[in-house]
Amino acid sequence: MNKHILLQDVQDFINDHLKSDLHKLILKGTPFDEISIQEIANQISCKKKSEKKLPSCYQNNTIYYPSKISVEQSSSEKTASYKSTLIEGRNLIDLTGGFGVDSFYFSKVFEKVTYCEIDKTLSSIAAHNFEQLKTKNIQIISKNGIEYLEKSKDIFDVIYIDPSRRTSDQRKVFLLEDCQPNIIENIDLLFSKTKSILLKTTPMLDMTNAINSLKFVKEIHVVGINNEVKDLVFLLEKEHRNTVLIKTINFTKERSEKFNFIYNQQSSSNYHEPQTYLYEPNATILKSGGFHELSDQLNIFKLHQHSHLYTSEKLMNFPGRKFKIIQITSYDKKKITSLIPSKKANISTRNFRKTVAQIKKELKIIDGGGHYLFFTTNIHNRPICIHCIKI
Repeated sequence: MNKHILLQDVQDFINDHLKSDLHKLILKGTPFDEISIQEIANQISCKKKSEKKLPSCYQNNTIYYPSKISVEQSSSEKTASYKSTLIEGRNLIDLTGGFGVDSFYFSKVFEKVTYCEIDKTLSSIAAHNFEQLKTKNIQIISKNGIEYLEKSKDIFDVIYIDPSRRTSDQRKVFLLEDCQPNIIENIDLLFSKTKSILLKTTPMLDMTNAINSLKFVKEIHVVGINNEVKDLVFLLEKEHRNTVLIKTINFTKERSEKFNFIYNQQSSSNYHEPQTYLYEPNATILKSGGFHELSDQLNIFKLHQHSHLYTSEKLMNFPGRKFKIIQITSYDKKKITSLIPSKKANISTRNFRKTVAQIKKELKIIDGGGHYLFFTTNIHNRPICIHCIKI
């Protein structure tokens, strides 16, 4: 950690070059004796990434950024804040502290947070940043979290863990048993120190396999921002053997879209031809697999077993995009092109034999405008095009 980076003239230089071309900037070399141009470029790059992801850091000129990959792998403030609402108690230990965003938000709701990080440089950076953010109830442990837990005599209200999903040579892994630390291998140790475990995993993780591999899964939270799944978060509670609750939440600029259901509960969809309104579920619901539950709970129709589009006669408060249907036609080139004289539309496919790229090329339609064309399959297994406008 090069503390010269925190000097005012260096911070001014960083802020002045947030919109600069970093490749050109690196070629010019460093204007400071004690700091390399690579160090400066890293601070600029990380600060730019933090503008939307970590606004509290972006707005504070005394924050020190670690490596680019540490910032990329950290939770956003939005998801960290959400996770802090899922648990409660007096003391929490974060076994994989990283940049410290999750620990910072847990410190707002717990009396004491123990932050563990095996990378001593990263832990020193986090300690500095906690101080700048005026956080005084986080204890820094610059050690392997699992090894610290083995030797500790403390019992914690909650253990939080976000295993690394990269190998030593930076290859990505997606199975829990391939992550570090291996939570499946250490699950008994964790439950000897707590009754509640909060586990953050990759959105790519297979939920069913994870439920079967882990113990005492109580809830799974599928967390998205602007229709992109960011986290899968598992809440494990010792001796919990009842149903698993799936909670989806998608944060948009306008609202928070929520939908909850019981995992493996027997639900069935109702099917119908497109009616007045068309609905497309957000990405968190698509990840959760709650397709039948959506139809059942909201009392709306699916267009086809494998077409994850929904329809209703009356407008519903739906967790996803909503459209007013203008016209429905078979997949006929002349009919479809006559719907869009401007040759400009937003094209989506669901359970359709052609790709978006193939359709654009065939129909000579370009992206954009206020028209939406959904190419899908109806309940009679016929390809159709649904012309809509977004609500």
